[in-house]
Amino acid sequence: MKYYIIAGEASGDLHGSNLMKALYKEDASADIRFWGGDLMQNVGGTIVKHYRELAFMGFAEVVMNLKTILNNIKICKADIEKFNPDVIIFIDYPGFNMRIAKWAKLKGIKTHYYIAPQIWAWKENRIKAVKRDFDKLFVILPFEKDFFEVKHHFPVVFVGHPLIDAIHNRVKTDEATFRKENNLDEKPIIAILPGSRKQEISKMLSVMLSIVTDFPDYQFVIAGAPSQEYHFYEQFLTTKNVKFISNKTYDLLSFAKAALVTSGTATLETALFKVPEVVCYKGSWASYQIAKRIITLKYISLVNLIMDEEVVTELIQDKFNSKNLKQELSKLLEENHRKALLKKYDDLESKLGGIGASEKTAKLILNDLK
Repeated sequence: MKYYIIAGEASGDLHGSNLMKALYKEDASADIRFWGGDLMQNVGGTIVKHYRELAFMGFAEVVMNLKTILNNIKICKADIEKFNPDVIIFIDYPGFNMRIAKWAKLKGIKTHYYIAPQIWAWKENRIKAVKRDFDKLFVILPFEKDFFEVKHHFPVVFVGHPLIDAIHNRVKTDEATFRKENNLDEKPIIAILPGSRKQEISKMLSVMLSIVTDFPDYQFVIAGAPSQEYHFYEQFLTTKNVKFISNKTYDLLSFAKAALVTSGTATLETALFKVPEVVCYKGSWASYQIAKRIITLKYISLVNLIMDEEVVTELIQDKFNSKNLKQELSKLLEENHRKALLKKYDDLESKLGGIGASEKTAKLILNDLK
């Protein structure tokens, strides 16, 4: 079978790579062409565009880059027509993917959405387009099944969360080796995950690093994103006791005592590694003003959304400052607070189902094609 996969972000690259592994396992003759990143490239197939050329964050930023986005859509449609796939598999990235799906459906191409658009967060009216343009919808959050099936009468399949697969299947290293290879001393590690896009990193990292001198008994380690070069981070590295490690986030979380994390998939990854965290977010003034008027969720982190309670502290926009960050990190380092939080993390993992999301999804896709 011929598969065309579109992933437009770092998290989509991760989940896309695991899905590709499962597709190759289920279908020995699989021919895969994709938009994604390094992880998907490492599995095989043919890459069309890297997600670092696609990722624009925030409402204002999308408007500013609209010409580039529209040109990418044009390129994508032409490439799909030339490849003539049996199915297009869309992974998250709804602004782009839903446009392609509408066109593809009219062309008679099968459309499967893996990791559904978060229309439960905003733009709920997109349900009409979802029903119209997608043959199959695979959801990864437990509350999404009720949202689509009960509220909107659209059948979906809950396959479990692929992050559990990614964490379970990773190649592990021991702590002594990790510290030696990355020039880390014996101090407990505070992981800093400032996001994967330049816009995010620019907004988040300086504030995150502003509290380093308040915790001299710990070493802070920045998790560099694979999509960014080290020289971009250098401008922020003005404080001692800060190390930088690129493309080893899972190893870093394996040995971290606590973490400061930019809102996104990384908040859930951190929780699944059982690392106490503070969730941080700050966007441009314009994007934030728009977002707070149209997004009505109680929380921004996946951890809190899945648990439907404030398990992890969220510091958003003006609350994301040095004073609050220092206070919240201090709490995470208190043993009683940590124990209570880790118990909640266990409950979170049980809600997400077990391993096997990628394999389940690959089998369902192939069965549908047959």
